[in-house]
Amino acid sequence: MKLALLASLVAGASAFSPSKVAKTSTSLNAFEDALGAQPPLGFFDPLGLLDQAGEDRFERLRYVEIKHGRICMLGVVGYLVTAAGIRLPGDIDLAGDTFESIPAGFAALSAIPGQGLAQIISFIGFLELFVMKDATGENEFVGDFRNGFIDFGWNKLDPETQMKKRAIELNQGRAAQMGLLALMVHEKLGVSILPGGLQL
Repeated sequence: MKLALLASLVAGASAFSPSKVAKTSTSLNAFEDALGAQPPLGFFDPLGLLDQAGEDRFERLRYVEIKHGRICMLGVVGYLVTAAGIRLPGDIDLAGDTFESIPAGFAALSAIPGQGLAQIISFIGFLELFVMKDATGENEFVGDFRNGFIDFGWNKLDPETQMKKRAIELNQGRAAQMGLLALMVHEKLGVSILPGGLQL
């Protein structure tokens, strides 16, 4: 009887002991030291987009992240500038509507004439197809659109400074994506997060 009780206690206790798990290597390990894997999160892929992904998939997603970050940085600046009441001088169309008559935020989409929206969309398409890409094959990294033309002193920087600046751009783009989303959501909720409680 005592032996059976002792055996059941040992068996019960072994259920709570840590089990040995074989160390496995995944494709995520390849990206843990990639640009953008920074404290406090390190490499962060909560949706598992890079599970079993190769270098091509990682570079495609990084390209999209950089592009959306750049667009959102411009978007946040544009949102804040128009919310502050700053507009281009002159007319937006031949009918005499001025840029100043166009409201800020989502209301601008219904106030801009249809031909004006078509011009904006056409310009964005032009940039996407012909400008914002590696046209010459000279890019040094994903998102490098200098195309052997514009340098702004980049080649004079040492590799450590270049990596630091690329990491700064990546993080600023991530912050801008969240910031633009917050501006849009708060505008729709009618709650201003602009300085001074400015309402659009």
